[in-house]
Amino acid sequence: MSTQTSQDPQVAEVLRTYEPVVGLETHVELGTASKMFCGCATAFGAEPNTQICPVCLGLPGALPVPNEKAIESTIRIGLALHCSIAEHSRFSRKNYFYPDMPKNFQTSQYDDPLCADGYLDVQVDGESFRVDVERVHLEEDTGKTLHVGGSTGRIQGATHSLVDFNRAGIPLVEIVTKPIVGAGEKAPAVARAYVTELREICRALGVSDVRMEQGSLRCDVNLSLNKPGEPWGTRTETKNVNSLRSVEQAVRSEIVRQAPILDDGGRIVQETRHFHEDTGQTTPGRSKEEATDYRYFPEPDLLPMTPDPDWVRGLRDELPELPSARQARLQGEWGLSDKEMASLIGAGAMDLVIATIDAGAPQADARKWWTGELARRANENGIELAELAITPAQVAGVVALVQEGKINDKLARQVVEGVLAGEGEPEQVITDRGLAVVSDTAALGSAVDEAIAANPDVAEKIRGGKVQAVGALVGAVMKATRGQADAAAVKTLILDKLGVS
Repeated sequence: MSTQTSQDPQVAEVLRTYEPVVGLETHVELGTASKMFCGCATAFGAEPNTQICPVCLGLPGALPVPNEKAIESTIRIGLALHCSIAEHSRFSRKNYFYPDMPKNFQTSQYDDPLCADGYLDVQVDGESFRVDVERVHLEEDTGKTLHVGGSTGRIQGATHSLVDFNRAGIPLVEIVTKPIVGAGEKAPAVARAYVTELREICRALGVSDVRMEQGSLRCDVNLSLNKPGEPWGTRTETKNVNSLRSVEQAVRSEIVRQAPILDDGGRIVQETRHFHEDTGQTTPGRSKEEATDYRYFPEPDLLPMTPDPDWVRGLRDELPELPSARQARLQGEWGLSDKEMASLIGAGAMDLVIATIDAGAPQADARKWWTGELARRANENGIELAELAITPAQVAGVVALVQEGKINDKLARQVVEGVLAGEGEPEQVITDRGLAVVSDTAALGSAVDEAIAANPDVAEKIRGGKVQAVGALVGAVMKATRGQADAAAVKTLILDKLGVS
């Protein structure tokens, strides 16, 4: 996945002295119909505590049964990340207490993960970075605590808390990188590019909807600083970062925060931290546990897994075209330069452009809209492109209306504005806003006459053979008609009135 960076003076200044080491732990909720160890539904948005049973609540005597589809999905992710698949794997109990952990332990994998030792290559500013993957393991998600009564949704200032266990037990894949070193100033962008590519891989595999705004993909960002030649520093872990933009910002924020502490001879506290979307800053959470603090031991109620090698080979053979391969193929088919493809990928527009083409729009028009006007609007609102309130089919509809001559490019932008504002489909916006192109000669006649009368010198130049000067009169008519005139029809009418063929 290719992306482009913007220079950050603060980060650049810090990294004249320090080297960043980044580690990413990405959690992907699998899109299975039932939970990891029971038959409860996994649908998002159900009424609290309506998708629970004795197994996912950890009630005495309830025994887990592994979800085969979740195991298959985990192996598919591992294969896509060039991991080796374990001949033997097992679940363990990870013991810790949180209010949203009904069993007081999480069934996870510790020393025997399903997948290990993989990698993912990403591109930033045309430079390739290999991110090594340490492990891909399967576990169950926790419930969700809702803090009520405060203004931030966090426990600070809340009057009470509620716990929804619907999410408890949903299959969760954790993908852990090895330390990412040597990226320098591009470390924040490399982190974002990696999570972006990982999201696209999971989407291509069909194992998750990877909707970060719903928590089905979230990332923990580890960051430490050290001076060149010195041992790695103490790391912090910024938890549950839930947007691509925020992954990049969390890395930047910790780089800028940690450096002055080290400059003053201070000590970085090994802790978890919270990322704040509104400020782009992190704040302390709790001291960070080590693996020994979790008191891992093998899950006594589950047998070890021994994936059949033939089954694994079959899964490998059935992998779909992965995003990096698709990117290379489409770049060739569409005849795009590296810069054009980087712009497309950097905007997060690839799937949207493809869907717009599938809905009937030419490739160039689909790309123009998603990487131009729509990307600008997404940036202005601080959201991802896919979060805009317009679909690829609607964009294709706008393109078709331009091709049919019902609207021009200027009016098309107003139509898109109306769709984004919730005013309906493109045709409805045109009707309600009165945006249709005026091409009727009679309707345009008076505007043309006024333009000629107001610009006699231009009219005389046109009569004298300088036909290119007609653009000034066309512009005057377009201004008078608020951009709704058919420019081609206006030009023809002007030339006819001036007796120029």
